[in-house]
Amino acid sequence: MAQLFYGTATEPIRIDDRMLAHVKVVVATKLRRGESFTLSWVHGPDEPVGRSTIWLQPSIPLRFVFDSEQPESLDQNLLKRMANDANSSRGLSLDIFVDEPVAAPARSTSQRAGRARSLARAA
Repeated sequence: MAQLFYGTATEPIRIDDRMLAHVKVVVATKLRRGESFTLSWVHGPDEPVGRSTIWLQPSIPLRFVFDSEQPESLDQNLLKRMANDANSSRGLSLDIFVDEPVAAPARSTSQRAGRARSLARAA
């Protein structure tokens, strides 16, 4: 599970790596534009029952920590739907998207060849 650190809180918000990769893009886009909004989620199974909401604005520090070393591939349709949700009066609510499969874009032959070359150079 990836972690989102909000403000000065030492306890992270735990979110699936692929989902947090999408959240990061939406959050960065909104904050870069100076747009504030809310982010809500249902608590995980190891937390007390309930849900939380945080207010995101450019002056509040955020840190995204991922378990995977490689960046996640992003689903452009999911990003658009999440951005629309973030633009609504409700804000970005992750529980709407949590059960949706996140489509991984197929890698092209040139992407696979480039990855193979990168691995070969690293070896």
